[in-house]
Amino acid sequence: MPALFLAQDPWINFDVQALVEQFWFNTVEGLSQGSIYALIALGYTLVYGVLKLINFAHSEVFIYGAFATWFTFYGLGFRPGSTPDLPLFELIGFLLLALIAAMLISGGTAVVLERVAYRPLRKHKAPRLAFLITAIGASFVLQQIIFLWRGGNAEQAIRLMRPEEVFTIFGASVTNLTIIIVVCSLALMLIADTFINRTRVGRGIRAVSQDPDTATLMGVNKERVIMLTFLVGGVLAGAAALLYMMKIPQGASYQGGFLLGIKAFAAAVLGGIGNIRGALLGGLLIGLFENYGQSLFGGEWRDIVAFVVLILILMFRPTGILGESLGKARV
Repeated sequence: MPALFLAQDPWINFDVQALVEQFWFNTVEGLSQGSIYALIALGYTLVYGVLKLINFAHSEVFIYGAFATWFTFYGLGFRPGSTPDLPLFELIGFLLLALIAAMLISGGTAVVLERVAYRPLRKHKAPRLAFLITAIGASFVLQQIIFLWRGGNAEQAIRLMRPEEVFTIFGASVTNLTIIIVVCSLALMLIADTFINRTRVGRGIRAVSQDPDTATLMGVNKERVIMLTFLVGGVLAGAAALLYMMKIPQGASYQGGFLLGIKAFAAAVLGGIGNIRGALLGGLLIGLFENYGQSLFGGEWRDIVAFVVLILILMFRPTGILGESLGKARV
């Protein structure tokens, strides 16, 4: 028995050489994956900034966008398996259609969630614990709706474009898909940041985040602002769903949002939940940490890194790297 135990692979590696050799590859992959986390994290951080609520059902808002993407591709005539050779303009058109569908479904799901699950609690001035329990319950309800509809097996991935190398960084391949994911995520984060900091609606969101009672006295419609906050978070989750479906070959599953949601939540906490720019920073860092951790400790430790980072941040800096600032952003 001891010999059998010794013959097994070690339960954890500490392979510094692998970390050094794959550093640039992991950096490119980490930035790509982290960009998706950042978009999802923005939904957590916006809702927390306004309601001080951890919306655990946001991961299901994301996965509804993933299914919307899949059905849009399927409805356009594409099927799992081979990747079609599409002209550039057709490819852009199909991706835009899928993006709009994913944003509509995820945004609509987030708004319905706010109206059905959270607004009645606010009207009855329910304690914060009731909101937390409702968020977990809503998450399971949304999961089970998809399970009853489509079953437990994941939908096979439908791909419209092949990853092709565009250039290399210190030997690490940077593909067209990586560029699209990173650029789209940064552009959407910039738009969201401008929307919150430069528009009248954004000022209303920040006012409600800072002091909801005073904001109401100053003429801000608090309920409308909260609904718009859920809508913005849901729309960005829909965009993240399209990028995720383009990158990940496993397809859409009714449980596919759970782990991704936890990592995005860890990203929001790491950057500073309630801070839009913190969501971007946290997402990118979580993506990098998990890829570096995979090389250093072994592939089975990849998903654990996000949880370890989350625990460490909560222990030593609960407000995150950049702190909470949605209600304190400049006017």
